Amino acid sequence: MTSPADAPDKSAAAADTLRGGPRRGRVRKGLGRGVPLPLLVPALLGLAFLVLPLIALLVRTPWHSLPDQLTSPEVWQALKLSLLCATAATAVSLVIGVPLAWLLARVEFPGRGLVRALVTLPLVLPPVVGGVALLMALGRNGIVGQWLDAWFGITLPFTTTGVVIAEAFVAMPFLVISVEGTLRAADPRYEEAAATLGASRFTAFRRVTLPLIAPGIAAGAVLAWARALGEFGATITFAGNFPGRTQTMPLAVYLALQSDPEAAIALSLVLLAVSVAVLAGLRDRWMTAS
Repeated sequence: MTSPADAPDKSAAAADTLRGGPRRGRVRKGLGRGVPLPLLVPALLGLAFLVLPLIALLVRTPWHSLPDQLTSPEVWQALKLSLLCATAATAVSLVIGVPLAWLLARVEFPGRGLVRALVTLPLVLPPVVGGVALLMALGRNGIVGQWLDAWFGITLPFTTTGVVIAEAFVAMPFLVISVEGTLRAADPRYEEAAATLGASRFTAFRRVTLPLIAPGIAAGAVLAWARALGEFGATITFAGNFPGRTQTMPLAVYLALQSDPEAAIALSLVLLAVSVAVLAGLRDRWMTAS
């Protein structure tokens, strides 16, 4: 027979069970006692497969000549161009990507699913195919590029502007996905409250929505910048590989690998350091406390 003193304990236990607290604790302890070998072995193989090439890059880095490699005029030129173009591509992505993300998250319209699929297509599209598509659209004989050339004398392929366009094409979907997800998680009632106080929809977006989604915009911008910095296929296809004009860091790595492997390793190390810095900057967004 249950005593009155035991009733609160059982009620608390039942509440904990409904919340899943003690049950999660038991599961974690069970996992801690031993990992099944059929799961542990492939997990370790997967970890080694991903980490071993990075370790090999660090081991084979010519540390003694690294300062000279990184301060050579060609490397410095490619690095400056890469940083400039990646930053410009991120700015372009912010200007047109944030409104696009808002449209996908807040506005109901026919074919929204198709539009979202088209926006995310560059994520899975081979970069070389993206470069060819840009040529067909913005090249001198492209469906838009021919009019830009005939009316304004503007030629985009094989120019620094072409590098920015190619990088923005492959990087902007990262920003759009991040911002759209943040917008969907944000409570729209704040915008509705601003509208009831007389604010226009754009004013509500500028004064209320933007501050709410600022972390998502920052995370998406960092991801887009990192993706633009590492872009290769679309850049070399649409903009070419001209030192000082279109030769970015990934293109310089590819070129140096054929004649100077130590320089290629040094350049790769710079891009690796940038990638690690990006992951470190986004750790609070991707990782949650256990």
